[in-house]
Amino acid sequence: VRFSSPRVDMADFREVFAKAKHIAIITGAGVSAESGVPTFRGAGGFWRKWQAQELATPGAFARNPSRVWEFYHYRREVMLSKHPNPAHIAIAECEKRLSKQGRSVVVITQNIDELHRKAGTKHLLEIHGSLFKTRCTNCGNVAANYKSPICPALAGKGAPDPETEDAAIPVEDLPQCEEDGCNGLLRPHVVWFGETLDPDILTAVEKELEICDLCLVVGTSSVVYPAAMFAPQVSARGVPVAEFNMEATPATDRFRFHFPGPCGTTLPPALARHETEIIS
Repeated sequence: VRFSSPRVDMADFREVFAKAKHIAIITGAGVSAESGVPTFRGAGGFWRKWQAQELATPGAFARNPSRVWEFYHYRREVMLSKHPNPAHIAIAECEKRLSKQGRSVVVITQNIDELHRKAGTKHLLEIHGSLFKTRCTNCGNVAANYKSPICPALAGKGAPDPETEDAAIPVEDLPQCEEDGCNGLLRPHVVWFGETLDPDILTAVEKELEICDLCLVVGTSSVVYPAAMFAPQVSARGVPVAEFNMEATPATDRFRFHFPGPCGTTLPPALARHETEIIS
């Protein structure tokens, strides 16, 4: 179905929202922009003289694990000072309120910043991993890690300006696995360019998209795959999709609703308690 012009009819959206039992919310970088999270995409998206896609690859890590760890250490330290904005909070509060009514909300995010978790979201599928998880390149163990700095050798490293010298940290001083007798080199538990998504997480996403009766696309341009396929797939089976985004995207005309503007402004009134909601 193609909608000639997706409607910005909030009253109509609110009626659909009041009846929905299983809401899937797909989020991307736009939901975190208002928290001051650098995206490293587009103009000015450089760290030193590199763009993210030159550092966020298995090849870059194999060639220069120290440089890649400096980049991720910088991003972790930046994120430790950032806070959820009204969009993250509206989503978390909606989930909490609806769960008391026997209704479910799941957040499927492309973001690795954990701001949804900080805001209190419980049912969260992080399809691109997290800045605050590590994975061992030797034994494969995945662990949460909020240490600052992540290891002593990275203290004070990671400055983004182009004049900064590479720290050139020896591999044995980079983050290491703490599983018994392993000591393998850790890497960030994020999905890099050229890597595939975790099949278990994709399966969980597919299940949620099959049962959802309302889908929100928040702060993502719907061009990053495979997330770009999620909402059109839901829309194709007749489920209403509402897009909350700064501007129209290539997928907009497949969606029933489109609310332009910053998510922190448009989302809270959309997800606020509806007068017909049953509050037990």
